[in-house]
Amino acid sequence: MTIDDLIAFGADTQEGVKRCMNKEDFYLRMVKKVPAEPNFQKLYDSLAAGDLAAAFDAAHTIKGVAGNLSLTPIFTPASELTELLRTRTQADYAPLVDAIRKGRDELELLCSK
Repeated sequence: MTIDDLIAFGADTQEGVKRCMNKEDFYLRMVKKVPAEPNFQKLYDSLAAGDLAAAFDAAHTIKGVAGNLSLTPIFTPASELTELLRTRTQADYAPLVDAIRKGRDELELLCSK
């Protein structure tokens, strides 16, 4: 995986690298850890079980991880989902969860390069 791959994915790599002490290699190592983040599965399972408090915790963690690394395709839907779950707003969460899952899956493919 390269910085160019992440740019094509939609990440703000300049901001992400800056948050990683301007060390591109450190940034790439951190990004490679994201697909294995256990809060993705926790989010899916919690929503399926109707546990909105646990889903909020998972979405908030995903938002933080993706935000710190400027992984916009994951951060944006995770941020929207976090706000819905914060107020326990009943909604169709599926489109946001699908967007998070898609971003995570695409990132996993990039990380396997």
